[in-house]
Amino acid sequence: MAKKKASASPTPTAGRRYWLFKSEPESYSIQHLEKEPTQTTFWDGVRNYQARNSLRDDVKVGDRVLMYHSNCDPLIIAGTMEVVRAGYPDHTAFDPNDHHYDPKSKPDAPTWYMVDVRWQQTFETPVTREQLAEDPETATMVVMQRGSRLSIQPVTEKEWNAVHRLAGVKPGR
Repeated sequence: MAKKKASASPTPTAGRRYWLFKSEPESYSIQHLEKEPTQTTFWDGVRNYQARNSLRDDVKVGDRVLMYHSNCDPLIIAGTMEVVRAGYPDHTAFDPNDHHYDPKSKPDAPTWYMVDVRWQQTFETPVTREQLAEDPETATMVVMQRGSRLSIQPVTEKEWNAVHRLAGVKPGR
């Protein structure tokens, strides 16, 4: 997933949407993002066409993102981010030295896209998958659906607010 500093200035857009982005915390966690000098990074390495389409076509500047730590115990929503640059070609796909390299993706015809995100908050009390399952407002989130493996998923405003309630914090600005 994301690893390096990005440069972008936020310009919120009308019609804000909400998302959940998955990352393995040993690869890149909410704490990594919080410690970035600008608390901003690019979200690279997405190699699923449906998730790519969301990054390319749907995720916009000003959208809010829940960061979900996957492939760990416990599975948690660790905090929130804000999209500060909309979809653009994932340059890691063009670099043969990068582990996200894709020889079929070309700069003049990119296959993969990324967005830039900025840290908003780290939940002092992360929200566990068990909490999500027990809460009627979050139990039906895409991330809770059997077989749901997409790394980029839509979240409703109601789910966004419920996650913050479960974390014991007010929803991000």
